[in-house]
Amino acid sequence: MKKIFLTLTLFSLIISCSDDFVDIKREGTTETTAFFKTQDDALQATNAVYAFLRSWENTGFPAQYVFGVTGDDVEKGSNPGDASFINAYDRFTFTVSDDGVRGYWIGQWQAVNRANQVITNVPNIDMDATLRTRLVAEAKMLRAYFYFNLVRIYGGVPIYDGLPADGNYLKARNTSDEVYAFIVKDLTEAAQVLPQTYPTADLGRVTKGGALGLLSKVYLYMKDYQKAYDTSNQVIALGYSLDPDFNHLFRPAGEFGTESVFEVNCDCAGGFGGSQYAEVQGVRSQFGWGFFVPTTALENAFEAGDIRKELTILREGETTLEGDVIHKGDPQAGDMWNQKVYVPTSLNNNACGYGSIQNLRILRFADILLINAEAANELGNTSVATTNLNLVRKRAHLSDTTASSKADIRTAIWQERRVELAMEMDRFPDLVRTGQAATVLGPLGFKAGKNELFPIPLDAINESKGLFTQNPGY
Repeated sequence: MKKIFLTLTLFSLIISCSDDFVDIKREGTTETTAFFKTQDDALQATNAVYAFLRSWENTGFPAQYVFGVTGDDVEKGSNPGDASFINAYDRFTFTVSDDGVRGYWIGQWQAVNRANQVITNVPNIDMDATLRTRLVAEAKMLRAYFYFNLVRIYGGVPIYDGLPADGNYLKARNTSDEVYAFIVKDLTEAAQVLPQTYPTADLGRVTKGGALGLLSKVYLYMKDYQKAYDTSNQVIALGYSLDPDFNHLFRPAGEFGTESVFEVNCDCAGGFGGSQYAEVQGVRSQFGWGFFVPTTALENAFEAGDIRKELTILREGETTLEGDVIHKGDPQAGDMWNQKVYVPTSLNNNACGYGSIQNLRILRFADILLINAEAANELGNTSVATTNLNLVRKRAHLSDTTASSKADIRTAIWQERRVELAMEMDRFPDLVRTGQAATVLGPLGFKAGKNELFPIPLDAINESKGLFTQNPGY
């Protein structure tokens, strides 16, 4: 069984403020005035930030709404009448009052608040100085990740660098550029402190490689190709490597392997019950709920001979490499599902829901290689670009790319990102980032100048007392 560091019982740290989107009070909460006294308090508070990574908001419906079905590779799934509200995300008809828009917003702010509790309060605790510095660095990297989610989906949002000393959370939105600069600062500072490895009992804590890897991806979104290239080279130099077996990579035996740069430990232990990431997407009526399934467009995107096609798409009637026979003949259950979240029956922990042990891979080394390739190509270094692109293709049993011009290599890298990272919640933001969204998603209802961002939820607009402006088109 995997070791796991999330040993605390679930609790929530709360703050005093007037805005619902940053003050979500839950039963069983502990007031901060009675907390943050000991080293154990510091560890529990930091672990509570990690706990959000496996939460419903980050692994269940809300994240899949905004990053999944908005792309062309994922559709709602399940039977037509089950959770039909998800169709609004397939068709870009969601509004400022939509519960999904609000749910993802609130979830990310809860997580930011947990990180800020650590960043503000842990430095004042009399405890081991090295551990204290490291825990703050962990919280900064995690805060950067949550802000990266927010800025990609909502654009500019308020920056809270710790808990406001005056308790005032009423702030106008910062610009997207300011938010990205804040993320860069957090990740840069975290990378200077975080270790590259941890003991087995602490698997899942963020590392130097994780901070630098996320930073390289942030620079790619900022179109700062030189820094994306330099930073991804730092990650490459740390010794990561591709798992030679694409199937093994996504099974429990492949967790925290050589390709893992930023991964969420979702073991069914410590009273948390794992996550619902696999259950939500598992084969309906056999393993899970059957939501967020591959589209025919994704199926057709793979080249002939690409082993990732059948290792990404789980089909009715097939027998998996691990010996499970996937059911067939139920028209209400669909016929294709996400194989990357599949947990073999023989390995499932029945003490929790199906697939609760399935880790969430946030950042893999394959992504780093493709970030490096894209940045290198934009800088005119086509040789490095094709070398790293071909490393990813080789693992998929494909021949080297035939692309040679800068424009063709760019297109080849974008295509490789699609098939390599399929079903991993990268497609929609990649389409927006690369300017392809209007062309690719237009037939699905995407409107240029509007749907690059989600709306700020209506209640957040109202509670801001006039400080928030709404995103264009809403």
